[in-house]
Amino acid sequence: MMKLKPAVVVFVFLFIAILIIPTILVLPFAAETEGGKLTDNLQEQKEPEFDWEKKLKEASTIEVSVYREEKDQIDVLPLENYIVGVVAAEMPAEFQEEALKAQALAARTYLVKHLLNDTPSALLKGADIGDTVTYQAYKDKEQLKEKWGADYNKYLEKISKVVYETRGQIIVYDGKPITAQYFSTSNGYTENAEDYWSNPFPYLKSVESPWDLESKEYEAKVTMSVEEFTEKLGVKIEGSNIGEVISRTEGHRVEKVRIGNKEFTGREVREKLGLRSTDFVWERKGNEIVITTKGYGHGVGMSQYGANGMAKEGKNYEEILKHYYQGVKIAESKDLLKELVAKK
Repeated sequence: MMKLKPAVVVFVFLFIAILIIPTILVLPFAAETEGGKLTDNLQEQKEPEFDWEKKLKEASTIEVSVYREEKDQIDVLPLENYIVGVVAAEMPAEFQEEALKAQALAARTYLVKHLLNDTPSALLKGADIGDTVTYQAYKDKEQLKEKWGADYNKYLEKISKVVYETRGQIIVYDGKPITAQYFSTSNGYTENAEDYWSNPFPYLKSVESPWDLESKEYEAKVTMSVEEFTEKLGVKIEGSNIGEVISRTEGHRVEKVRIGNKEFTGREVREKLGLRSTDFVWERKGNEIVITTKGYGHGVGMSQYGANGMAKEGKNYEEILKHYYQGVKIAESKDLLKELVAKK
């Protein structure tokens, strides 16, 4: 039998090692695909993306029918999936998660109270609720893709997450869902409900909201001709003396104002002139009147930009809600919704 020289043995051993060892290392991490190529088994073993839509559907107690005004159709979807569409439509998606959670509870509370009131509207053609600001705005996936563009997946996941984490929660006062009013930006204070509407609510009271001063919506100017101004208000003015503010509300907005020979509420002036808020001042410049407003919206309830400011300071959604809605508690909606289902 021929004896191999030591040098040859070493060479053969190294040759075999070079061939076999890389294969041993690669095999645990590779598998052959149908096309004969190697793929990364670690990738195949990764968890699938979290199915938020499915989770929200499972978390929903009931389905909600929404009248889509522009499409003139009714969409039926699980309650929590509907809340995603409302939060996405009503609050900027780049806001802090705790602010978005506060918005989710406000939107869910509004819906539950609306459903419990059981006052069907012929305008909704049999649906539970509409999709405009007459109720609360709602956008579907196609509309959100158009709104967010390349950020669609990121923002949809973010909002789905905050809705799921607050699933079923609503805001109550004395055990009943509140009238969960909200708006964009305050003038530094929210408004008493009775100073804008006729009815007072114990939880809709004026509170300070200094965070709004940083909002891009805080101040705005609108210019209109003297002719347009007087025509819309049905008044006559002479010279530079347009009128005077008679009184202001606790929320530092115009309560009553005299213009020409007529007296108006701040809300009347806002609505007739299409102003952003009832905190306004004016100045005549030649044949034009420049009106400056502070804040955006009716001012009652939760300020959305204020909520975001509080969240930036580390406040959680419960702290935000209890600041803007005085004396409220967070509760589960399932028992109330069981009553609703029983009625149907």
